Amino acid sequence: MIDVVIAGAGPNGLMLACELALAGVRPVVLEKLTGPTTEQRANGLVGQVVRVLDRRGLYERLTGDATPPVPAEGFVFGAFPLDLTGIGDHSLFTLMVPQRRIEQMLTERAAELGVEILRDHEVVGLEQDERSVTVHLRDRPPVEAAYLVGADGGRGTVRKLAGIAFPGVTTDASVWLTGHVAVDPAVVDGDGGLVIDGYGTVPPFRHTRTDRGVIVWAQPPGRDPMVSTAEWGRPAGGEATLAELAASVERVTGGRVGLRAPTGPGPHLMRRLEGGNTRLAQRYRQGRVLLLGDAAHVHSAIGGPGLNLGLQDAVNLGWKLAAEVRGVARKGLLDTYESERRPAAQRVTMHTRAQSVLIGPGGEVTALRELFGELVALPSTRVRLAALLAGTDVVYDMGAATGPLVGRLAPDLPGLREVTRSGRPLLIDPTGNLTPGRADHHVDPAAPTAMLVRPDGYVAWQGDTADGLQEALDYWIESP
Repeated sequence: MIDVVIAGAGPNGLMLACELALAGVRPVVLEKLTGPTTEQRANGLVGQVVRVLDRRGLYERLTGDATPPVPAEGFVFGAFPLDLTGIGDHSLFTLMVPQRRIEQMLTERAAELGVEILRDHEVVGLEQDERSVTVHLRDRPPVEAAYLVGADGGRGTVRKLAGIAFPGVTTDASVWLTGHVAVDPAVVDGDGGLVIDGYGTVPPFRHTRTDRGVIVWAQPPGRDPMVSTAEWGRPAGGEATLAELAASVERVTGGRVGLRAPTGPGPHLMRRLEGGNTRLAQRYRQGRVLLLGDAAHVHSAIGGPGLNLGLQDAVNLGWKLAAEVRGVARKGLLDTYESERRPAAQRVTMHTRAQSVLIGPGGEVTALRELFGELVALPSTRVRLAALLAGTDVVYDMGAATGPLVGRLAPDLPGLREVTRSGRPLLIDPTGNLTPGRADHHVDPAAPTAMLVRPDGYVAWQGDTADGLQEALDYWIESP
């Protein structure tokens, strides 16, 4: 019998497979597509997931640079520029890399760890009992596993087959057009902004709102430029075209810029998205079936929170599910996956809906933006928004353990990147006098306090003495 079957070979499913393999569990990934998708999806990573990947050695694989990531100097919230310079420490990291490159990297890493990825394997049914779950496949024999994880997206089948409700809100008022383009180099200014005749400059990598809609301009290094627009109340049909995108730019900005067909090697994107969904699974687990990533939550892509949310779901679930499969988890450990990650998804669905209102058309929204702009000018507001976008405002409940670091991602310390790559629990000890129990022991005189760090990087206990350490080890790491 297979330990864990993962339905879906996207970034979240692949990340979970890697985490399970690190923890000594044998996963098999089933993907209904015959090969990796070439569709353009996410354009990068935003939030503390960048630090999480760095601590697994995966950030360096994506960048080709051994230098650790540094917090972003700025970002955007609801089409407001968010200046993060001079506000002190924050955890909003960014990494511009296309999703298909992330999938490629995680596929390579999974292969190194011995993960089996079976393509052209579509899940069409499931049955479960107290011992296992049987997964039925189209035109193939069924497979049996101890657990099944649905990482097959918002429209995937696993959640539906498990009978888990997916309540939320569907809207149909907006039309988003996105396409790769080419432009005359003369209309790109020295800061990378797009100069539109009759309007002005559209800053790069930022939602720019007018009373009539939204425009986004991006020119990533080594890739074709991309333009996106959003309008409301303009139904459309048929295939999206470059001419349609150019007309939308003119309506949104009131100006003109020459858009030409892209000249790079591709794959090239030209798509239209009408309306949107914000939905959150009623629960993340039904017996031996669990949900991961978009299968558990869908929301607007504004601000790019999707992979920050889904990949952290995978890192949170991996070690807990592995402990359950290996028979060393305390009762209820696996249920903390939902109790910790569902509130994080609730925060994302909340702030993406709020941002969608702030970028909407009309004079009332313009008035709201005037007021909100005064708030964004305050350093305290920018600190709060940075934490919201990074996901650091969600603090896990660690039971009896208390302290300012407890329930949060462990702070960056010298040498921490290297000792967390194994995915093992870790006791950071400034004195060298503590007994690590079933965790790895890392003596660091520079650490501000002793910390028990879970495999997902979150602090489960801190203290200056051993008081409470054994209880935390029993509670989170391995039940006696």
